[in-house]
Amino acid sequence: MLSSIFGSGEPGGNLLDRLKSGIEKTRAGLVNKIEDVVLGKKEIDADLLDELEYTLITADIGVRTSTEILETIRQRVDRKLVSNPSEIRGLIRDHLLEVLSASDRPLARVDSPPVVIMMVGVNGAGKTTTTGKLARRLHDEGKTVLIAAADTFRAAAIEQLEVWATRANTELIKQSQGADPSAVIFDALQAGRARKTDFVIVDTAGRLHNKENLMAELDKMRRTAARVIPEAPHEVFLVLDATTGQNGLEQARKFTESGGVTGIVLTKLDGTAKGGVAIAIARELNIPIRYIGVGEQVTDLLPFNAETYIASLFD
Repeated sequence: MLSSIFGSGEPGGNLLDRLKSGIEKTRAGLVNKIEDVVLGKKEIDADLLDELEYTLITADIGVRTSTEILETIRQRVDRKLVSNPSEIRGLIRDHLLEVLSASDRPLARVDSPPVVIMMVGVNGAGKTTTTGKLARRLHDEGKTVLIAAADTFRAAAIEQLEVWATRANTELIKQSQGADPSAVIFDALQAGRARKTDFVIVDTAGRLHNKENLMAELDKMRRTAARVIPEAPHEVFLVLDATTGQNGLEQARKFTESGGVTGIVLTKLDGTAKGGVAIAIARELNIPIRYIGVGEQVTDLLPFNAETYIASLFD
């Protein structure tokens, strides 16, 4: 049985330190602004709560979560359980941790390898680079990995993935540009099963969530995978560009409806203050965040853990 997709080690330094560095802009856009709102305030009044609501929403926490946080604070004030504005930071921290923890769930387990992971998302979100980084992380954890180049439409997509496969020290299964993506998946899964490879990661072409023909093609790839390995793909990771903020939430909503998404990978988190969208996705869609991208290097894909993420923001 495969116990976990995550290893115990963390290449490149302590995970908490790397997270703090990677989400510095989100911390500045959320936690530092919360502290600015409550700084010097003597009581929790309507003006303070209005400022707090603006801060939470502009940090892409989401309207629903922001409203819940404010309602919790109001109730505690009314019941005289809290009166000092300095306590607000801790209340928000606890609520955000609760939201992220509630969406967490174990990853797929298999009786015999491989675990099949399909990477999906819109153009430009970073699927190909994330595929390479994930392959490298799993390789460094001692797993065997095959990558399937199922993006056969975008010019130079296969060549780009070849570069990342080399960086990840993993083999690439490919066909020529323009080939049927399902045929590539068939070959890759046959090879993975024959070799008892631990993981097969499928890089798919970028597709808009509102294009029915492209989403139908994705469904065809899923059916092909299931014909080779029952229950495959075991995981479908939606790769989202964190800089898109609430637009990423809408993408996640549509892909979940039609693509069977089981987890989210948030990329480019180091370049945005909109990392709060992780909270919104967890709360609105109940989809776990699996990994976050915090840089351009091959080792800059970090496993997501709710407690570590919140600690890196607040502690």
